[in-house]
Amino acid sequence: MTESRVEPADRSRVLPEGALGRNARLLSLPLGAAGRATVGMGRRLLGASADEVDAQLRDAAADQLFSVLGELKGGAMKFGQAMSMMEAMLPEEMAAPFRARLRQLQDSAPPMPTSRVHQVLRAELGSDWRRQFAEFDPRPAAAASIGQVHRAVLAGSRQPVAVKVQYPGADVALASDLKQIQRLAAAVSPLTGGLDVVAMTREIAERVSEEVDYVLEGASQQQMAEAVAGHPRFIVPRVHLATRRVLVSDWVDGVKLTTLADRPEAERNAAGLDYVTFLFAGPSLAGLLHADPHPGNYLVTPDNKLGVVDFGLVSRLPNGLPEPMGRLIRHAVAGDAQAMLAGLVKEGFVREALDPVDVLNYLNPFVEPATTECFRFNREWTRAQFVRVHTSMGPQGVAMRLNIPPEYSLIYRVWMSGIAVLAQLDVSANFAAVLRAYLPGFAG
Repeated sequence: MTESRVEPADRSRVLPEGALGRNARLLSLPLGAAGRATVGMGRRLLGASADEVDAQLRDAAADQLFSVLGELKGGAMKFGQAMSMMEAMLPEEMAAPFRARLRQLQDSAPPMPTSRVHQVLRAELGSDWRRQFAEFDPRPAAAASIGQVHRAVLAGSRQPVAVKVQYPGADVALASDLKQIQRLAAAVSPLTGGLDVVAMTREIAERVSEEVDYVLEGASQQQMAEAVAGHPRFIVPRVHLATRRVLVSDWVDGVKLTTLADRPEAERNAAGLDYVTFLFAGPSLAGLLHADPHPGNYLVTPDNKLGVVDFGLVSRLPNGLPEPMGRLIRHAVAGDAQAMLAGLVKEGFVREALDPVDVLNYLNPFVEPATTECFRFNREWTRAQFVRVHTSMGPQGVAMRLNIPPEYSLIYRVWMSGIAVLAQLDVSANFAAVLRAYLPGFAG
């Protein structure tokens, strides 16, 4: 649903290979790392500097990671997209080689051959599917993990639309890839800078059945579109047609949020504030939390509004965000350790005896953006928090003794991912004002 284009592929398969073949490709990641380590040792023995060799190895690893995850699509690419948001938390020497390649995984991948696109459209819309469109561009405007988008024009109304077509076998590939990545967690972790690969893939896997059903996605998208119709800052495209594997909705012109990384500060700040506002406003406006906040799903339109697409993953919150969440953050901001711990226990975040001051000290940095009227989100801050969390991962550390209740799991994901995206864009924003407006319990 953007103006970007991807080049045609010369492969006949969309989600290549069966389970064994896909697993073999994923296994090539840790095996490739081992092979590069051996080559690196040889180069050092021949006199190359350690820094030079390490940089070359990281660059080669980044190339392989993008190649394997992008070509396999499915769960492999979903994993890569999740990693792409978290790169702001990794040390710069590790993040730099991966940044550009992983960013490509947010909204670009080798596309599906035209013959397969037509096959899906015939199966879902009927043999006369072409009659529904006055124009249909065979070149995909975007190709991602489980489907790709084509620009078209509806017959009759001449309304420009985006036609999202799901890859055949996407559901099977998603489940297979995510299981294999979990099995390879220990071997893959050196490529991810210490991110919790198992937890990340488990959370994605739990939502697979929702993301591959475009009927569910279309209903969620239309619900949000109706809620924000006429909104001065947000645009969500209306849905015209939804089947299990095809979704037709209004076309939205714009550039990806990621392209703003090199824009002037004022532009980044405005778009970043709209982004975080939408994440928190959605439950209040429509009873839905957009739970896939990677920046490939957000467009800055020519009139500087925020266009939001891809509602395959949502959390239904008909009463808005939970009031206890706002109250707990308010207690943390006020430094009331006892009240905060009591609330955490009641909500199921704490199930054993913990020192309230230790818990407050651990959580304070996470709520730091809510303590000031203008907070700067940048890589230095997020990396400091990532390091701090990892130092608290021992058996008796606070990090290992806190629990995320199921009803908060997607909210937590959105909170952390949203912070990571703001840090990638180096945004200064009044986060506290957003919480006061849209998080029940925070303003008191």
